Amino acid sequence: MGAFKAYDIRGVYNKDFNKEDVYRIGFYLPKLLNTTEVLVGRDDRVSSPEIFEYLSKGITDSGANLYDVGLATTPMIYYMTAKHDFDASVMITASHNPKEHNGLKISRTNALPVGFDTGLNELEKLIKNDQIEVAIQKGEIIKLNVKEEYTVFLKQYLTDFSNLNIAVDCSNGMACLLIKEFLNKNIYYIYDELDGTFPNHEANPLEEENVEALKHLVLKEKCDVGIIFDGDADRVMFVDEKGKFVSPDLMIAVLAHYFLEEKGLKGIVIQDIRTSKSVGEYIGQFGSTMHTWRVGRAYAALRLREIDGIFGGELAGHYYFRDFYYSDSGIMACLIIIGILSKMKEKGISFSSLISRISKYENSGELNFKIEKKAEAMERIREHFTSLEKPVAFYDFDGYRIEFKDWWFNVRPSNTEPYLRFIAEATNRKLLKEKISDVKKILEEFN
Repeated sequence: MGAFKAYDIRGVYNKDFNKEDVYRIGFYLPKLLNTTEVLVGRDDRVSSPEIFEYLSKGITDSGANLYDVGLATTPMIYYMTAKHDFDASVMITASHNPKEHNGLKISRTNALPVGFDTGLNELEKLIKNDQIEVAIQKGEIIKLNVKEEYTVFLKQYLTDFSNLNIAVDCSNGMACLLIKEFLNKNIYYIYDELDGTFPNHEANPLEEENVEALKHLVLKEKCDVGIIFDGDADRVMFVDEKGKFVSPDLMIAVLAHYFLEEKGLKGIVIQDIRTSKSVGEYIGQFGSTMHTWRVGRAYAALRLREIDGIFGGELAGHYYFRDFYYSDSGIMACLIIIGILSKMKEKGISFSSLISRISKYENSGELNFKIEKKAEAMERIREHFTSLEKPVAFYDFDGYRIEFKDWWFNVRPSNTEPYLRFIAEATNRKLLKEKISDVKKILEEFN
């Protein structure tokens, strides 16, 4: 079974895992998290009903009760887990992965993520080694209607945005379930019907081709902003009024206008190790401290709670909030950012103008190199550049982030594939191209 990953359980259904695996996961999950009540929601993928059926059998055969939310966004499950004191929850989803994929995002008390280092490793051992003994007293399945409560919670972040024209691409994913409760004026929607076959494009906004329809819509309708969600609506990304995709890490700086400027909060903001240097510099004006940490919710949500950070974000479009149980919500981030952009427009500042004030460097974006010997390749890159120039900052988690006077880079291994991921940023385009060229030459010997 190859579905156990660093952050969740995920893969091609009936290849990397199947219904028997799901049954065993359900059976041992209550034991792993020491509970008799498990909250479960699911996305609209074709395989989700069968996965729910066998997960339910496993959970109830263990003697635990299952609280069935039905169709849900992943953040809806986080909210209900923490708000209603569940010690275990499962969201059936493969997030932004292709339609053939599915998976299980598991959370524990306070909606803390269960990653491979924090429980999935033990769960994998249990389903491989232990024998099933069905409980004498089986558990029950209890229906739970949570949409209204969750909508009320999110509406506190909804402000007047009547001066904005907005384009929204729901990616035929779970954002379709909720978004029209909030955005129902001056909105141009595309792909806003639930369809787990994702007939229009994959539900992954980080892939450029998946954002093309939204860019076209923004330009055609002269919108102030374009918004696109991933499959389970835990991530959100944006297109400016010129039809240009905005790097999601820069939106951490945009969020500062709400939490740090408008609300006047002081404290720590979290970013992942790939984030533009521009973000920390911009946030500095509000008197807060930037904390750099590892990629992925399994790490970011835990870290934000540990340091009691105000909010944070990732290059992948996840945004975490202290006010959301230190978890991520695409719709919550969307509502806050719309409010910010509305206030900016009142001052005569467009979305692209705001981003130009934040972004001060040339950035490569994340580049992927197919390499089997990832650790050796990383070391060669580190040795090469540190032998030429003394670093001003050095981070050695999630690969390396090494900062120099006029540029920095992050090189990190993929957790699941034979890829080395590289991102760099420099004060000018010429320097950036030189460094990328150097990296490509170094990596040639590993092909």
